[in-house]
Amino acid sequence: MQIEGPIEEIIFRNETNGYTVFILDFKSTPVTCVGKLVSANVGENLALEGEYVNNSRYGYQFSFSSYEVTLPTTLAGIEKYLASGLIKGVGPVTARNIVNHFKEQTFDIIEMSPSSLAEVKNISLKKALEIGDKFKELKKVQNTVMFLQKYNITTNMALKIYEIYGGNTIDVVKNNPYRLVEDVDGIGFLTADRIAQNIGIPKDSEYRVRAGILHALNNAVEKTGNTYLPKVMLLSQAEAILELERNEHSELYDNALQGLTLDKTVIINWKNNTEIVIPLKYYYYEITVAQKLALLNSTQVIEKQEVDDEIAFFEQKNHIVFHEEQKEAIKRAINSGVSVITGGPGTGKTTIIKCIIDIVKQNKKRFMLLAPTGRASKRMSDSTGEEAKTIHRALEVASGDLANISRFVYNENNNFKTDVVIVDEVSMVDVALMSHLCKALPRDCKLILVGDKDQLPSVGAGNVLDDIIKSGIITVTMLTKIYRQSDDSLIITNAHLINSGKMPLIDNSSKDFFFEEKTTIDSIKQSIVDLVVKRLPKFTGLDPIAIQVLAPLKAGVCGIDNLNRCLQEAINPPSISKMELAVGNSIFRVGDKVMQTTNNYNLVWKKLNGFIEEEGEGVFNGDIGYIELIDYQTGEVVVDFEDGRRCLYPRTDISQLSLAYAITIHKSQGSEFDVVILPAIAGPSMILTRNLIYTAVTRAKKMVVIVGEQKNLKRMVANNYTVQRFTLLKDLLLSSDQKIKELFE
Repeated sequence: MQIEGPIEEIIFRNETNGYTVFILDFKSTPVTCVGKLVSANVGENLALEGEYVNNSRYGYQFSFSSYEVTLPTTLAGIEKYLASGLIKGVGPVTARNIVNHFKEQTFDIIEMSPSSLAEVKNISLKKALEIGDKFKELKKVQNTVMFLQKYNITTNMALKIYEIYGGNTIDVVKNNPYRLVEDVDGIGFLTADRIAQNIGIPKDSEYRVRAGILHALNNAVEKTGNTYLPKVMLLSQAEAILELERNEHSELYDNALQGLTLDKTVIINWKNNTEIVIPLKYYYYEITVAQKLALLNSTQVIEKQEVDDEIAFFEQKNHIVFHEEQKEAIKRAINSGVSVITGGPGTGKTTIIKCIIDIVKQNKKRFMLLAPTGRASKRMSDSTGEEAKTIHRALEVASGDLANISRFVYNENNNFKTDVVIVDEVSMVDVALMSHLCKALPRDCKLILVGDKDQLPSVGAGNVLDDIIKSGIITVTMLTKIYRQSDDSLIITNAHLINSGKMPLIDNSSKDFFFEEKTTIDSIKQSIVDLVVKRLPKFTGLDPIAIQVLAPLKAGVCGIDNLNRCLQEAINPPSISKMELAVGNSIFRVGDKVMQTTNNYNLVWKKLNGFIEEEGEGVFNGDIGYIELIDYQTGEVVVDFEDGRRCLYPRTDISQLSLAYAITIHKSQGSEFDVVILPAIAGPSMILTRNLIYTAVTRAKKMVVIVGEQKNLKRMVANNYTVQRFTLLKDLLLSSDQKIKELFE
């Protein structure tokens, strides 16, 4: 429904996201309205589209989703509008003088002949022109937002677009809406295409074909982890998106691709006699990693450091005996510029790290311990007794003007002050993050990469650990002997059985590995909910919110979307006293377990460290926390993350959160949980693979419970399919290594 009238009073306004609570005079009746306005000014006449809602705390309100601004027509309304503070330098007295002088022509004069305002007492010609310019700018912003709203673009996104194109926004969108795909984060091809079709841009427009090719390439990066695509494959995928025959429009496709190359959005190259297309920034990410690793690796140790005595001392001090392969890993790490230590659970990676730290400290060398996620860095700190940081936190997100130069404080121009860097859980480090890390490493630094090569590759693009190992130029130690397991523990045993393609031991008399046979998808779901809410808390003493469900799929009865709804309803149901907020298809409540789903380098956080409050910027993909507060008036949410950071989310960024009672196995990488529950369900063989179930089982510290049919588990264990990722790092490492060798010859 629609209501219309002037703004009588502004109760609340958040300038960051435009969320406004105000009183509208609708047919002489005051109506409380809530929604987002580009600007809010008393006296401004609004036509609102929305519906009445009954808020449990604030009563009936009119919640609007779109609006139009119309200027007031009465003299009193015009005066009130001008006196609202909308135009700098125009207060109540000046507003009254202007209206008394120009009457009903006031707005026409301000817009069409602002110099005439100098006729009014105390208004100079300069001030008159400034008033006119400000008025025109406000009209442009409002017209732009209303224009974009017709295409289902939110107010926040419209303002974001306006910040980029300014007063040219409408012209840009009308002429080539596909520019939005390249220039505006959050606008995809489908949105731009919908606008274009409404405007009447033809399907065979070169703008459209260019955007379709770019969309296909971005999908390959963001959804499947590739850093390039073969040209033929890229064009085939673009053809499917565009629904435009390549045979009939070959010149159009060639011209669009050539345009992307000429403006350096992509690079076209050859690999193994195949023409490939590479997004420029991903080429730079991979070449940066390759060149830096090759450079660090070229460090020639003239005299190898003998560390047998140090290793023996560590063994004696810790009452352990290293296997020969473990000793070899330690020696290689100490005597190499770059080294990789890889092995499954229980193979002694953590103990090796501790010994390396011990030797480094004895030699009075500086060191840094890093991991991709907060959980992984906390585990590293707990196991070594030394401070460990996430890679992002170590790099330090840049703010202010510096952010225009580099995303991070530490970079190629400002290296870490350290001698040794040890990175744990490196299998989940994508090529973008690895690139930023490599830039920050000093030339004479040792880099030790620790991880499990058999886990899933990173969520982000690239295949860093696998490419480094396969290049053959970096020293790699494969740990195979299992040490950490007790007689009645099956987690580690079963993880290695799964990794070797064998069915895990199903022995429900063990203390940490259980299988519950359920034959229908609904019974699997119900059993998971019962386990989380009742049975496992009673058995383990854990709070239900601490038990983590890992699922292979997002959709379906046992996908994370549905499981999160069911678990939220059971663990954190709605309550009159509990604030909640609807965002898209999700409802967030105070107390909910949530996960950040993308990197946001601008979110400010605070953290209490003893009696000192730290402050920083950046919340990253995979960070898990709990909603502490929801402010209904502002639409803001406060999240307490597990590492102690406390972050205020403006309404515009809440969509980056998702419920985390259940998360995908991919998102669980780098984390460990006391208790993990896994559904064993049927599904696509390309997804339900051996390394997926292996990764899930290795996320558990104390207990694994699998619910479903054994035949589905058996299929996963037998399925050794791995998705082929198109990456260049291996080839670039080989060529960079060769070039460095030639320089030293």
